[in-house]
Amino acid sequence: MYVECLIRADMGALWERTQRPELHQRWDLRFTDIDYVPRADDGPQHFRYAFRVLPGLVITGDGVTTGDRHDIGGRTSALRFASDHPLSLIRSGSGYWRYVPTDDGVRFITRYGYRPGWGKAVDAMFRPLIGWATAWSFDRLRLWLETGRTPERSLWQALAELCLRTLATAVAVAITPAVIACLIGAAAILLPPLPSTPAARRCRRRPPDRQAAKAPLTHLETP
Repeated sequence: MYVECLIRADMGALWERTQRPELHQRWDLRFTDIDYVPRADDGPQHFRYAFRVLPGLVITGDGVTTGDRHDIGGRTSALRFASDHPLSLIRSGSGYWRYVPTDDGVRFITRYGYRPGWGKAVDAMFRPLIGWATAWSFDRLRLWLETGRTPERSLWQALAELCLRTLATAVAVAITPAVIACLIGAAAILLPPLPSTPAARRCRRRPPDRQAAKAPLTHLETP
């Protein structure tokens, strides 16, 4: 899985909103809660994560991360994670975040792989969804840093826009000829979201070159 987003913001601000758990969980759709486990030394940081499927139904897992590795001209944060929850669609995995400074801002990159929890058939449907959620979350983070629009406001705007598109399509189907209804439905699906609404399509979903595609998933040793 590869996602890349150019964020026109200061490296320090981006680092803070991705490395502090209480800020990370606000913009990342893949997590509901992230909590660091207290540590007594300078070793890797262990953490617990959770995703709330329904009230009273929470999928949990554990992981370890290093968030202070510096590359030449940039930074890298690596992690491993695993969940033994019976409903988890991801059993274990590893990956990294890279922060690459450019003249226009910071290229924020993630690449990760995982072992499916429910087999290949279910993963064939889940993989595109988790890829979309990662890219959508990256653009949500970009809007937060570039415009000041909070992740919570971005989510409500995205839901409102989705409702309006669905309503317009439903009304068109109910009161207009089939050809017009099809055109309106196609427009509702194909037209890009508003600039202030997060969109996964604004992120790169494939590595730009072979070197990036073949890079190791993580610098962390197995915890």
